[in-house]
Amino acid sequence: MLTSLSIKNYALIDNLQVDFNNGFSIITGETGAGKSILLGGLSLILGKRADLSSLKNTEEKCVIEAVFNISNYKLKALFKAEDLDYEDETIIRREILPSGKSRAFVNDSPVNLNSLQVLSERLIDIHSQHETLQLTSNEFQFQIIDALANNEAELQTYKVELKAYKTLKKELQELLNFQTEAIKEHDYNTFLLNELVEAKLVEGEFELLEEEYETLNNIEGIKEKLSEAYQLLNEESVGVLSTLKSLKNTLQKLSTFSSKYEDLFNRVNSSLIEMDDVYAEVDVLQENLEADPNRLAVVDAKLRLLHNLMQKHVVTTISELIEIKNQLEEKVAVTENLDETIQNKRLEIEAKTEVLNGISTEIHNKRSKIIPELKAQLETILASLGMPNAQFNIEIVQVDDFLPNGKDDLSFLFSANKGGNFNELKKAASGGELSRIMLAIKSVLAKYIQLPTIMFDEIDTGVSGEISNKMGDIMLEMSKTMQVFSITHLPQIAAKGHSHFKVFKEDVNDVTQTNLVKLNHDERIVEIAQMLGGLEMSSSAIAHAKELLN
Repeated sequence: MLTSLSIKNYALIDNLQVDFNNGFSIITGETGAGKSILLGGLSLILGKRADLSSLKNTEEKCVIEAVFNISNYKLKALFKAEDLDYEDETIIRREILPSGKSRAFVNDSPVNLNSLQVLSERLIDIHSQHETLQLTSNEFQFQIIDALANNEAELQTYKVELKAYKTLKKELQELLNFQTEAIKEHDYNTFLLNELVEAKLVEGEFELLEEEYETLNNIEGIKEKLSEAYQLLNEESVGVLSTLKSLKNTLQKLSTFSSKYEDLFNRVNSSLIEMDDVYAEVDVLQENLEADPNRLAVVDAKLRLLHNLMQKHVVTTISELIEIKNQLEEKVAVTENLDETIQNKRLEIEAKTEVLNGISTEIHNKRSKIIPELKAQLETILASLGMPNAQFNIEIVQVDDFLPNGKDDLSFLFSANKGGNFNELKKAASGGELSRIMLAIKSVLAKYIQLPTIMFDEIDTGVSGEISNKMGDIMLEMSKTMQVFSITHLPQIAAKGHSHFKVFKEDVNDVTQTNLVKLNHDERIVEIAQMLGGLEMSSSAIAHAKELLN
């Protein structure tokens, strides 16, 4: 509920501070006294955009602050979703700076207008004849029916499942799109993969093949040089081995004379052993070295293949080719497994569809069950508001598509006159009739859900007598479960309020100002008497005012 409102430097308001109580509050005042200014200031709290024309003094900032007690509104989840600090007593403040910039705060934390609008629509509902257009929206009509049908839990579950369903549908479409593109590349990727698989790639193989190719391709020259080396090592008179053996024998005879000669002997002996080993290896190499044209052709072909593959894939090593092969294997495998993945995704969607169908059917059944009761309540209230022939024709039909609030198509038709045709509300009801229909609907809703504070702005326009009395009774009844304000010109309604506030203009230092004050009992008598008979109150008007208040 709205517990207090402070307005500074706004339009004709210099500095206004007023506290409100729960229950039914009345706001009255002469035409032009500034009720619209009060509503305009309050609308800024609700997120309406502001401009410099709002400032009374353009050199000072405008500040509008409202305090709400929201302990019974169950708004902690909303505060968390909007990243706001929750307080049972929540303060909303708007500031309009002389520069034209506007700032908004919730519990002293800055917020943007979108967050402010989301929050404020759960706190206060300013209802004027213009807002009756809300009645004609399909979304609002569903809200009425679902409130009576107690569908809140089912709708919440439905929305969660619908979000998951849409995610699955999106994922399926992405898979199908990917499959379309993948199929185009699949054959080419498979061809490239087969080339690499058939090449039987082995890391380091390219270098070994190059070495083998050089050997096989130059075998005659290698043989000639090995033979020459063999001769140099083992020629009988001047071969390296013969010379080293002679040198060894010579130094062996000296080795006993000094350690110096012994060292020389050991070094020559080591060289002889090494050369003897070289000689044996050269001998083996000669024996094993044979021309092999067939092997040369195989090695040459493999090298050409590897070289071509490296050029095709723009790499320089076998390791890189192996990595490309692994990547191609993954692509081909993904493409080949797509059918199974897509089928599994379709099965998930089918399961989710079944869940949604079950929930939406339950929602539909509860809606269908409550419609006769809603129709009867509305028609009874409207009859008491001077519309005895008002009738509703409300039908719900299930459709194939999953809509944001179920699978129902709603037809909410109205006829104001006996024997008249049923039509959409905006075509079948006048502005005054729409106001009464909205009052009837709000009064019904107040029995089923916790509505925010509601402010009726001259909803009684165009009615009088017993109908206005009944409208007052309805608003008074609503105030038992919620905070209700009524801006009215009718004394019959004004007398029913628990609290009564008066909007008035006054000149202070040759400057016109708008103010709002709470009336005591005697002041209420005067105000209602003036509403009955004008400024020159008669004794009968005063008596009538007292009678109304009693």
